[in-house]
Amino acid sequence: MILNKQEFYVNGVNYTVRSAIDKDAKDLSEIRLQIDGETENLDREKGEAFIDIPGFEQIIKTDTENPRNLFLVAVVRDRIVGFSRCEGIYLNRFAHKVEFGVCVLKDFWGYGIGKNLLKESVSWADSNRIKKITLNVLETNDKAITLYRKLGFEIEGILKKDKILSDGKYYNTIIMGRYK
Repeated sequence: MILNKQEFYVNGVNYTVRSAIDKDAKDLSEIRLQIDGETENLDREKGEAFIDIPGFEQIIKTDTENPRNLFLVAVVRDRIVGFSRCEGIYLNRFAHKVEFGVCVLKDFWGYGIGKNLLKESVSWADSNRIKKITLNVLETNDKAITLYRKLGFEIEGILKKDKILSDGKYYNTIIMGRYK
């Protein structure tokens, strides 16, 4: 699915949220690798489950062609600084929902980029008869959990001792959902 671009100005930074396009594949491959190395809030360590340029080209193509998928990028001065995806499940019993994921370069935290990627995704879902958006979040990611709650997400469950981080400790994953 393709969305019209939206312009934002937050804390002195102008940025655009728009649908991903083919030419973004190289930048997306690089930024995903960088982001994975900047935070433990995501599922991957740096370099794990690496997606190369052709891999991102295929994801963009699939998400553009499928009405139940959405791939957005956040762009500051012609540079992608974050992205999000909603991916639908095509089994009939799950056709009412999508799973959301987001990541933003650490240098661009605090500018509402993740929030606006999510708000655009929620708006898209609401206008496309998608009844439920789900996501997973690390229990220590308090800012994300607070944001998700503000936008109507509720905790639906907890996966106990789901991840092991660099400190050698196990952490819970919180499953959240927003039902319209």
